[in-house]
Amino acid sequence: MRGEILLTVLMVLDAIISIGLIAAVLGQEAKSGGMGGMDGGADAVFSGKARGMDALLARVTVVLAVLFAVITIVIAKLTS
Repeated sequence: MRGEILLTVLMVLDAIISIGLIAAVLGQEAKSGGMGGMDGGADAVFSGKARGMDALLARVTVVLAVLFAVITIVIAKLTS
């Protein structure tokens, strides 16, 4: 019974984190001109550092991605 409650809590937390991760990714500005930046213009892809809100969203994205991966692995171990 206790394991089922833990599993349910982890699944709900995983879903909330995944929604936050999607929002963080969609909230970021485009870094280049998309596929048009692949024509040899490496400076278009690697130009400058993110500042302000983009820097914050980049950090939040990394943290949420790591949390999502860890919780998903824990859920997989608990269910097998």
